[in-house]
Amino acid sequence: MSTKSARGENEKVLTLKGDGIDFDMPLKSGTVGPDVVDIRKLYAKTGKFTYDPGFTSTASCESKITYIDGDKGELMYRGYPIEQLAEKSDFMEVAFLLVYGELPTKTEKEKFIHDITYHTMLHEQLNHFFTGFRRDAHPMAVMVGVVGALAAFYHDSTDISDERQRIIASYRMIAKMPTIAAMAYKYSVGQPFMYPRNDLSYAGNFLHMMFSVPCEEYKVNPILEDAMDMIFTLHADHEQNASTSTVRLAGSSGANPFACISAGCACLWGPAHGGANEAALRMLEEIGTPDRIPEYIARAKDKDDPSA
Repeated sequence: MSTKSARGENEKVLTLKGDGIDFDMPLKSGTVGPDVVDIRKLYAKTGKFTYDPGFTSTASCESKITYIDGDKGELMYRGYPIEQLAEKSDFMEVAFLLVYGELPTKTEKEKFIHDITYHTMLHEQLNHFFTGFRRDAHPMAVMVGVVGALAAFYHDSTDISDERQRIIASYRMIAKMPTIAAMAYKYSVGQPFMYPRNDLSYAGNFLHMMFSVPCEEYKVNPILEDAMDMIFTLHADHEQNASTSTVRLAGSSGANPFACISAGCACLWGPAHGGANEAALRMLEEIGTPDRIPEYIARAKDKDDPSA
């Protein structure tokens, strides 16, 4: 590595030498994380490619949204540590932060909640879409199909070159995803769909759509409501993970936002990604009661246990 003067300023460069090559690659520094080597001109200047399966050492874009370091246990949204957001903010504030880059004022939050709340219902014809699936269909299969089908119903928010349409599509996805997820669950257990309620919070409304039934009143447990809101906050964004990268790749072709998110759902389904949460839930069901926890910990540590 060396430092060279460019336009009167010092810049760091990494020099590649060998096989007749002497090429300087700029080093760029982010606000957090390691420096990166800018290789965009590598092929044009040297005729060489890089080889990095899985992008384990490659940043695919510049982002101001999220930073994550799994080894250090660090997660930041727009520069805010997740611990602070989980303690002092709710999911609606976090969603606004991710979309706009700043936490909302009181007035901005009220308007954002209003706009999201009044987009939670699905087009009525989409309700009939579910009947085309088997009752035992995997929920993620249903999510992929229904989310992709949104493009057939909301034509005023499919042009990604239009900033207003992008915002409308974002609002619709934030608002309708819990509705779609709850309907997928209700369909799988043979219960009627429960429409969203505008008087409930984002997390409370999701619990209502999941667990209420028409024949009796359902009161949202505030402890579960707070826990669900925090779960939404913790899972809101995880930087350039597999599903995010899938959405960006699909979006690079100019595909509509709903199709791109559907592709991301398909990727999330994988056992090495969101499917790992499903495996964890199955493990918890298998453990059953707290008194069996030590047994499972011992099995997990036992290298000779085939089920570990």
